[in-house]
Formats: sequence, structure tokens, C-alpha cells
Amino acid sequence: MVQKKHKAVKASYQKYMLNFKRPSGTSRGIMTEKETWFIILEENDKKGIGECGILRGLSADDRDDYEEKLKWVCENIYLGETALWEALLEFPSIQFGVEMAFLSLKNENPYVLFPSEFTSGSKSIVINGLVWMGEASFMKQQIEEKLATGFNCIKLKIGAIDFQTELDLLQFIRSHFSSEQIEIRVDANGAFTLNEALDKLNQLNQFELHSIEQPIKKGNIQAMSDLCKNTPFPIALDEELIGIFSLEEKEKLLQKIRPQYIILKPSFIGGFRGTKEWIDLADKYGIGWWITSALESNIGLNAISQWTFIQNSKMPQGLGTGALYTNNFECPLEVSQGQLWYNTSKKWDFF
Repeated sequence: MVQKKHKAVKASYQKYMLNFKRPSGTSRGIMTEKETWFIILEENDKKGIGECGILRGLSADDRDDYEEKLKWVCENIYLGETALWEALLEFPSIQFGVEMAFLSLKNENPYVLFPSEFTSGSKSIVINGLVWMGEASFMKQQIEEKLATGFNCIKLKIGAIDFQTELDLLQFIRSHFSSEQIEIRVDANGAFTLNEALDKLNQLNQFELHSIEQPIKKGNIQAMSDLCKNTPFPIALDEELIGIFSLEEKEKLLQKIRPQYIILKPSFIGGFRGTKEWIDLADKYGIGWWITSALESNIGLNAISQWTFIQNSKMPQGLGTGALYTNNFECPLEVSQGQLWYNTSKKWDFF
């Protein structure tokens, strides 16, 4: 724990390791734990909490000086949210933590950042059910569980096991449910090579998929642009947005690639302010979007969920439930029938 007091606001930060209940697979490998950091603000006996949800190996701010930057933030907290956000352009997860912490501090309830019908418990957010990579039997088990618990939108991570096996899993879903009954999204996490991508998209097209996230690795701008022109079904950019900091760079990327969708992860793209910049550009160019959490603890997930609700998107959102971890924080978020609810009778256990 490192802390520094300036004027009325005291700021500190702390590291926290989240442990997966079961090793979770993506095309980038298997994860057993997830590092996260919290910024805690204190003023006049009030506290605010923000989560800096870094994902090592993927976040743009996965840098050796990450903790040093957190220390700098705490020492300069008197600068205020806007000045800090602008100074942290290359540290999007810390930008998000700072935004969250200040919102938490100024609200009567430190966990209710955006009061709404969602936080009152009267309305919910439709979400997709995430199926993690693994052995075919494990993936099939997850699919059956998601369908049985009322999800109408399923997202499958693909690209880590044999492609034919993945096609068989999609066939399994479609043999029981039409595209009108169950929406299927797939996420390749950049697993397809440039040479094979279009062929694989054509093979996947038989299953009437909603979209595929990041079929090829980020940075192949022309190849991704060509894919988006020729794809038989919609492509969504995900990792492609990471590390694009300025508004001008963001617009240039969307103008060049012209994707059908973009996936917005506030922890990776500069919090609410950074996400809103992408949304405004997407709307300008007729590009669809939805918001996704990125393995944050329930602290970060709570903030993202509340902000997502007030964006009024009708699409299923990619919000996890925090149920992946053995040592997450108790919170009011819960999933029922493929929807995320805020159960006001449940309490937090962070402070």
C-alpha cells in the first residue's frame, strides 16, 4: 500500500490478484489468475474506489512503469480528474480507474456511479453468455448450461482448438436452435492467418452467425479492411482498438477499415470518456457497437454495467458476471435469464 496526502483528498493504490475458479482459455493461452489494481480516494470521511483493469500481454499500458504511474497519480491527485485523464493518455486502464474513483467519491453511495432504473433494480441489461475455449466436451457443457439458463445470445471463443471441432460445436447449437432463437457471436482473438481468414469466414457463414470478433491479428490494417469488404457476415474490431489514443487516430482507423461493428472495453480504451469518443465516431460512420467488460473484478464490472445501461443500446452487451473468480467481491450484480440485474437487497464487501 502506497499513499500520499494532498489537500483534502488522500489517494492510495493497491494490487489485487483475482484467482480463476477454472483455468480459462483464449487463443493467447490459458489464464489461472488476473492482476488488477485499485485506486482509493478519501475525503471528509468519504471513500471512492476505482479499478485499473490491466490485462498483461494485451493492455496498451502493460509497461514496466505501470506501478510508478499509479504512484504518480496518487501524488498528483490534487490535479483533478480531467487533468489526470489527459496526462494518462498512454495508460487507459489507469484513466478508467481515476474516472471511476472520482465518480465513486462524489456520489452518496460509492458503488452507485450512475443512478438509473438499473441501479434501482427495476430494469436489466441483456447480455451474451460467454463460452470459454477448452476441450470440446467442456465447451459443449458450457453451451448447454448457457442455453438452459435462458441466454438468447451466445459468444464462443474460437481459434485455439481444431477448427473442424469448432464447426461441429456450432453445428450442435444450430441443430437445436435457429438464428431467430439463438444469436451466435464468435471471437477469434486474432487467431486466423491472413491467407486462411476469408476461407474460414465462408465456412462459418453456414451457421448464420451474428458476427466474428477480430478474425486476424491487430495491425494488419489493409488486410482487415479487405476482409470487412468481402466478409459474408459482420466483423467486429476488438484488439484493433487497443493502443489507439488520439481522436484523430481513432477516426482514421475506422475510415480505413470500415468494420461492421466495434467492441468497446473501457479498461482498454480510456474509460468512459475514451469509450464515448469511439461511440460518437461509430455513430458518425454507421458502425454498430457494444460494450464489453474485460475480466475486471466486480468493482470495475459494476461501473461498466451502470454506464452501459445509460447508453441505451438494445443489443446484447458483453458483460461478465464476476463469477469466474474464487476471490471476487460480493456485490449486487446477478444474472437471470440472460440478463444482468442489480439486486438492491445484496450488499458490497469491499469497504
